[in-house]
Amino acid sequence: MIFHNPAGAPELACDQCGCRWFDRMTNTCYECGAEVTTENLTEIRQALEQFEARKQAQGNQTAGNQH
Repeated sequence: MIFHNPAGAPELACDQCGCRWFDRMTNTCYECGAEVTTENLTEIRQALEQFEARKQAQGNQTAGNQH
């Protein structure tokens, strides 16, 4: 599950319990032990790429508006 933090950045949350904390050694949720799937990782990578592209586009617009 992907949600967006107050700054607008995407974060991965557990599909089973909604926890945002994962054990990177075992690739599982700390709260319920659910596995982080390949699909979860693909989804967060895509969301992060889209977020970065939006940030860069906004930065380019801001730079273009300065005189």
